[in-house]
Amino acid sequence: MEKELNQISQGFYEDYVLIKRCLIDYGFIERLLDGSKYWIKGCRIMNMISNELRDNLKFQFDISRQLLEYHLSSLQQREYTWRPSINGLHIHNKEGTWYADWPETEDYEMGAASIAWTMWHIIYWWEMVFDYSFGNGTLQRQDIRCDSDVETAKEKIKSLTDRWEKTFTELSDEDLLATKYTKWPFTDLPFHKLCSWLNLELMKNASEIGYCRFHYASTQQ
Repeated sequence: MEKELNQISQGFYEDYVLIKRCLIDYGFIERLLDGSKYWIKGCRIMNMISNELRDNLKFQFDISRQLLEYHLSSLQQREYTWRPSINGLHIHNKEGTWYADWPETEDYEMGAASIAWTMWHIIYWWEMVFDYSFGNGTLQRQDIRCDSDVETAKEKIKSLTDRWEKTFTELSDEDLLATKYTKWPFTDLPFHKLCSWLNLELMKNASEIGYCRFHYASTQQ
């Protein structure tokens, strides 16, 4: 605002009008024609870029979350534990403790993963991002508990979804552009790229769950 700019300028020189004119003439600041708004040259463009980036990331996340919620809303226990391929990734009970397979290869011959495994995988990578970006950075894959009950897995994913939305909203523009929170699964990149990866991973896993549900339904006819 012009009033605030005048007050700041008066602190340096009594002819604040001259200072303001020089700042404009020499390209240090810009303004609207009516003088209602002033800004440091270039900052307005950066703010527009940051806002568009944030809006795009939020849009991607919302679409991915909606697809996931659609596929999980009516998911039943029998579908959750159904194994579409004998070699596909799945969850197992060993001496009372449930654990998830970990692929040594991603060859197509292994077949599709079960929904139980895919939901565990969502919980796995999301917990890892939270711990390495905002926690101690000590979590390991083996620390991520595997659930035999579909409703428990749903609740965990819902909690992670809400937590991520809150965390993303609280991030500043500087946080999104900086690398300090980018610790896993890659480093030395702006955090907004990790957010994009997370949205893509969520969409991919949601699609895999939907595909598995279609496959299961076709076997019941």
